[in-house]
Amino acid sequence: MNSQPPKLQIVLVTGLSGAGKQSILRVLEDLGFETVDNPPLDTLVTLATRAEKNLAIGVDARSRGFAAEAVLDALYQLRQHANLSPSLIFATANEDSLLRRYSETRRRHPLAQSGAIAEGIALERQLTAPLARAADWLVDTSRLPLPRLRALIEQHFGETSPGMVISLMSFAYPGGLPPEADLVFDARFLRNPHYDPALRPLCGRDPEVGNFIEQDPDFSTYFQKVADIVEFLLPRFVQEGKKYATICIGCTGGQHRSVYMIEKLSTHLANLGWRVGVTHREAARFATASATPEISAKE
Repeated sequence: MNSQPPKLQIVLVTGLSGAGKQSILRVLEDLGFETVDNPPLDTLVTLATRAEKNLAIGVDARSRGFAAEAVLDALYQLRQHANLSPSLIFATANEDSLLRRYSETRRRHPLAQSGAIAEGIALERQLTAPLARAADWLVDTSRLPLPRLRALIEQHFGETSPGMVISLMSFAYPGGLPPEADLVFDARFLRNPHYDPALRPLCGRDPEVGNFIEQDPDFSTYFQKVADIVEFLLPRFVQEGKKYATICIGCTGGQHRSVYMIEKLSTHLANLGWRVGVTHREAARFATASATPEISAKE
């Protein structure tokens, strides 16, 4: 019996200037993708349909005659080709992070006509908003160091096996909800190790913290209900055609309860055969803030 050849992956990479688009393209190139950055918009379909290997195309608002609708129309056309598997990645970051990156590199924002970086950021966010809404994967790099960004891209595109990739993320509510989240669960009502002096400096990956949280009389029931909801929804996501799903669990500090639940859920889903990647938004920052390279406005 003849098997169908694997579909070529066509990845359109777009987003805000300084949010990491170039880093994403470089990782994809390292994974064997041919990469083209910022070609004329009217050549997107031609480039993709003539590709002989997996292709990543960088698109941003600097393109002459840029229009989000033109990018979305090209994506629609590519999805009509049975031999292609197109997707759209949108790199974003909050304004404080973008301003800091531009300040550190002393670069001018490409859309800042008057020299005011904040104005350029606002204009670009407005121009690219339809792409952010339509993206298959919204990557917020505000608190994402480069090594973790690379790991996420490798998790999504470094394997040729079919199936949806699940990203699990812990976070702290004071830092805001992760914008890429498909599902969000709250762990703030569980016993808080922060108030135990011996556990406070540890995180949810430490067994002492896990044992403490497990002693909450409602933990077992809550975790099982979360797992049941996730197990129910994931096959429906696959039927819908989603390539990525991001499931987030938050607590007050993003260091103990949410981290432990994410680790436990990761093991649970992996045992069921799902492809799972884990990010601890705050805990990773606490551990690596002094030594981990960051994304810059050169992106």
